[in-house]
Amino acid sequence: MDWNSLADRTLAGHEVTADEALAVLRAPDDDLLPLLHASFRLRERHHGRDVRIHVLRNAKSGLCPENCAFCSQSVAFHTEAPRYQMQSVEELVDGAREAARMGAVKYCMVTSTRGPSQRELDLVCEAVRRIKAEVNIRICTSLGLLREGQAEQLAAAGVDRFNHNLEASRRFFPEVCTTHGYEDRVRTVERARAAGMEACCGGIMGLGETEEDRVALALELRALEVESIPVNFLDPRPGTPLGERPRLTPHECLRALAMMRFVNPTRDIRVAGGREVNLRQLQALALYPANSLFCNGYLTTPGQGYEADLRMIADAGFQVAELVEA
Repeated sequence: MDWNSLADRTLAGHEVTADEALAVLRAPDDDLLPLLHASFRLRERHHGRDVRIHVLRNAKSGLCPENCAFCSQSVAFHTEAPRYQMQSVEELVDGAREAARMGAVKYCMVTSTRGPSQRELDLVCEAVRRIKAEVNIRICTSLGLLREGQAEQLAAAGVDRFNHNLEASRRFFPEVCTTHGYEDRVRTVERARAAGMEACCGGIMGLGETEEDRVALALELRALEVESIPVNFLDPRPGTPLGERPRLTPHECLRALAMMRFVNPTRDIRVAGGREVNLRQLQALALYPANSLFCNGYLTTPGQGYEADLRMIADAGFQVAELVEA
């Protein structure tokens, strides 16, 4: 396939089809650089050379009752993930201050849970109000499944974006989790958007899904019109059902990112968990299709470090995005 021609048509308004997206995933290795250049043309049109830094805060760890097969924080599995209850308002505010010092545009508070209790929701909302009064940063929360009315509480407190990943395609999801359904996740994303928050919603590559599943996930995200798409690559956690799965190759990861950019050309696409261990020496190339990244770790696993990320961004010819007044 002529990747530049596909980029031209996409820039002109063409919606990439499932067959075209599948062709991206199946591109030969010799096509990798032309494919990345074509995906970069879409990224540059909509995001320039900016890289948005996002910082995660694991606000409650290792106590989740759900059985997502990739997750070391599930109580169903025996892992070494830290376990602690909800952090205090002051701890969450301190995390926002540190994220702002790092130049992050988004600070995301994440809890290990099926969904927030009212006490947890009240605590997060209080922290958000404090952060908004003191720190120039945008706020994302990732609190599991939302019940009716909870999204409105978060939006009223000042949450800008809510994260809830689909994780996989509709077909493959039952292989990933059986304690809740795919529609539960879709409903949470829809509630967040209906309340006026942006939706951050993506998935994990390398769970054992097919290439067709990866395309189906990208198309589902397009249909949901989510604003931000984190693309994670499985970093198998010992003690989980997927703890022995082989990691993806760097080329597989890069083709997956390029595919996600072609299917969702205007969206914020983030190279997320597992980027260092899966992309290895090629991770800087991820910045050609992706325009944002998580910095300073991924909840229970460390990243390569803030300074190394800054060097990588600069060495690849990109620049850290500046936050406009939040």
